[in-house]
Amino acid sequence: MRRATLPPLPADLVANEPLVLADLPENHVAWLGHACFALRMAGKLILTDPFLSRTAGPAGLGPRRFLDPAVAARDLPRLDLIVISHNHYDHLDSAALAAYRWRGSTPVVCPLSLGPLLRRWGFAEVHERDWWQDWVMGDLTVTALPAVHFSGRGLFDRNRTLWASFAMASPTHKVWFGGDTAPGAVFAELGERAGPFDLAMIGIGAYEPRSIMQASHATPEEAVGIARQIRARHTIGMHWGSIMLTPEHPFEAPGRFRRAALEQQYGESNAWILKVGEARAF
Repeated sequence: MRRATLPPLPADLVANEPLVLADLPENHVAWLGHACFALRMAGKLILTDPFLSRTAGPAGLGPRRFLDPAVAARDLPRLDLIVISHNHYDHLDSAALAAYRWRGSTPVVCPLSLGPLLRRWGFAEVHERDWWQDWVMGDLTVTALPAVHFSGRGLFDRNRTLWASFAMASPTHKVWFGGDTAPGAVFAELGERAGPFDLAMIGIGAYEPRSIMQASHATPEEAVGIARQIRARHTIGMHWGSIMLTPEHPFEAPGRFRRAALEQQYGESNAWILKVGEARAF
């Protein structure tokens, strides 16, 4: 599959100020790049899908990111929780997790059958969950939810581990992290059973060619449709702007995302595009 040539980086792709995760205020989200976000909810600092390495693949092979993450793995502060959506290399990054210094004390919530791999990498507290199952830590409830995707890290392990999206709820706020997903009828049910949400993070990149990607990744227009189905008040477009995994123009997704929000009467101001390293209240 031919990949696009990297054009000049947009001037507004990266935040001007360095991101200090330890100082992230309550009910704020920060984008480290791709599908990696930090959130503080219920007093807990949470990190999603920390792909922070140079390449998305085994042993340093695979697509190379063209933009460094906002925070290097070795510089991550002590986290209260790591949430992993599935085992693809641009979401489950062994080098980044190995560089994290508090593997023995930071819990990880992940889909079914990912526990053995994470424990082998040194994480002592791993909580596997099936779709619709909760995990509770104080005032924070994390719920594994459906996603339309697949799993696999090699030639012979396709779909041997589960993939998931996640709801994270405090007494006052609820956030949905989509991981990787295509659109599907399940999101109307998800919205009814688990919504509404104050914020949703939904992938808007890596969608071409449609003949291949339509079963696993949403277009920007489909991402807005998912946000509407799950009843999210605001949504952040993610999974773009750091690495070229597929051949579409790497910076076209945000414009399509905003236009789709306007055309689908979601509200252009409700479809957020963050700079890498930017934090925002939700």
